[in-house]
Amino acid sequence: MIKWAGWLITLFGAAHTLGALTVMKAAGHAGTWFSGTLWRDDLSAMSPANSAFWLSAASFGVPLVLVGLTVLWLDRRGITPPRFIAWALGIWTLLIATVLLFTPWPILLVATVLLLAGIRRADPAPPRSATGPDQGFRGISRPDAA
Repeated sequence: MIKWAGWLITLFGAAHTLGALTVMKAAGHAGTWFSGTLWRDDLSAMSPANSAFWLSAASFGVPLVLVGLTVLWLDRRGITPPRFIAWALGIWTLLIATVLLFTPWPILLVATVLLLAGIRRADPAPPRSATGPDQGFRGISRPDAA
């Protein structure tokens, strides 16, 4: 489940970025991006070049690729990704769903559910008796708890 979530997150981010650069023709504005023109651009009245930049290179696509690859990297090494990654992705996905209803956000919601389920399956909660005041994280005794 964790591997599937990682791939979905990675592919979603890559598809968004590459789709914006090619299908939406954002790459056609690259000359303007690297000329320094955007430094003086008014964000409240975005130029087509600035809008294309924020849709593609500066969008959430690149960070999503990094998050997805990190999840895959952790999974390949037998390390369970932390829950906060799944929760942050889920909250952000619900924000997207609220603001932009007709977008492919359900893909990220599926990835979030898979990631949470995979994390739960890989790292079940410790028994209650192992979490007393003299116990550390996940029931491991602290050296100073004698």
